[in-house]
Amino acid sequence: MMEQRQLILVLLGPPGAGKGTQAALLSKAYHLLHISTGDMLRERVKQNSGIGRDIQGYMARGELVPDGIVTQAVIDRMGEPDAASGVILDGYPRTRVQAGSLDDSLKKANRFLDIVLYFRTSEDVAVQRLSGRRVCPKCGKNYHIVNIRPKKEGICDTCGVELIQREDDRPETVKKRFSVYEQRTEDLIMYYEGKGSLREVDGNLPAGQLFDAIDVLFRREGLTDDAFDK
Repeated sequence: MMEQRQLILVLLGPPGAGKGTQAALLSKAYHLLHISTGDMLRERVKQNSGIGRDIQGYMARGELVPDGIVTQAVIDRMGEPDAASGVILDGYPRTRVQAGSLDDSLKKANRFLDIVLYFRTSEDVAVQRLSGRRVCPKCGKNYHIVNIRPKKEGICDTCGVELIQREDDRPETVKKRFSVYEQRTEDLIMYYEGKGSLREVDGNLPAGQLFDAIDVLFRREGLTDDAFDK
């Protein structure tokens, strides 16, 4: 039986680029584990593992978790059985230093990053998407006033609770988050461009069209099931 190599994918893009939606679609289509770094760190704390206790210590003191610990937590998670086919990294790396740390750790584990998808998205589109988002404060389900409407306006289909707009989804806040992201990730994007692993996609496209474009890109790059058998 031929061994299947693990696909490792990083998603980059500003708030409102649709990374979460595409991560869910790619995860289902390619049998990949979606690793959202924030969720993963909280899960490690909940498990009360050695690294989880380290993470909890930093969080309790209100400090940023060091890059080395975050990277090790990511590498450990990638080694678990449900990640065998591949992983989508969302929310990490965020800086050039973190990217270098990830590359070094992957190299030691005899792995490598396959592709970095950068969702180039306009500020107007990002603001429209996020400012229209509504969230159920009880179950956390997301809706949108344009394309994911609840059955009854303003009310969660599941809980019957009134939907809210998160503070960081207000237009003025989205614009600020967008600007900060663009400034902070410029160096990271240049890093991956220099390594030849960055591929740019149009984050302004509707979700279905964007997924189709990514699927074509994957096939062109040889990132399909057949290409991973060796």
